[in-house]
Amino acid sequence: MASAEQISFQDRARSLAERAQSMAPEELLFRYRGQLYPSLLSSEQTLARLGTFQARTDDLLLSVYPKCGFNWVFQLVKNIVNVNEKESGEEKHESKTHFPLLEFGGPEKFEEMKKLPSPRVYGTHEHYENIPKSIIEQKTKILVVLRNPKDTAVSYFHFCQNNPLLPTFPSWDEFYKKYMTGEVPWGSYFDHALLWNKHIDDENVMVITFEELKENLIEGVKKVAKHFGYSLNEEQVQKVSSKADFKVMSENSQKTHGNLGKIFFRKGVVGDWKNLFTDKQSEEMDAKFEECLAGTKLGAELKYNIYCKD
Repeated sequence: MASAEQISFQDRARSLAERAQSMAPEELLFRYRGQLYPSLLSSEQTLARLGTFQARTDDLLLSVYPKCGFNWVFQLVKNIVNVNEKESGEEKHESKTHFPLLEFGGPEKFEEMKKLPSPRVYGTHEHYENIPKSIIEQKTKILVVLRNPKDTAVSYFHFCQNNPLLPTFPSWDEFYKKYMTGEVPWGSYFDHALLWNKHIDDENVMVITFEELKENLIEGVKKVAKHFGYSLNEEQVQKVSSKADFKVMSENSQKTHGNLGKIFFRKGVVGDWKNLFTDKQSEEMDAKFEECLAGTKLGAELKYNIYCKD
């Protein structure tokens, strides 16, 4: 049975999808300080207020570029929090840890967030330079999730083509051009990664990759839990891992996310880029990676030669 939180999410998603039907494609996005955002999910007022958001030291923040695994890892982190609360007799209502992206919703959400008990779990697609200053000042623990740029691009393309709240593209080639120039919501993947590379060694920051979690979810759960200050026994690690398995979450997505479930949890595979990239596009992306991230610590984490070369 779906929870009240899940039903609320599904009702809101349906309402937004209905509104989107009466809007022209260009109205589905707006530009704020040079960057594109989805107009049905965010607003200039919310983004303006974002800078005044008051973080707590014990908040748990996920910083994830679009289509690098936010919904997957967000659920994984919630499971880590919940397994501890349940077994310590301090279980909180699930909705108290469900406040996904800071830049979504109306500006009044920040007042609501003040009322939430700790630990608050939330995320952002924003670049480092747009993250609220209080998060940096409070040394809030940040988990940065990245995915190889080729699979991210393909996943983002399918997301735009299937999400009623975003404008579609005439073709993959058209989307690819926009992606490479950062003319997609939340801007350039490479700008996002480059900014985080400067902070990869900050004491409150940890980087994990989509591919690393796919390779060994159990070790990934242990690593994420440790970063956020949670000590899980083997049974708890197994419990969290089984709930956060991508296949399990995908099969359960109709219940958790309604009709958007199949959009959020499409494939979750590594190497899907080979189905869309032309040789020329692949070479162009290789050159962009070489220019921006090759030789950097974050670039090494991405294992580009393993995941993005034929």
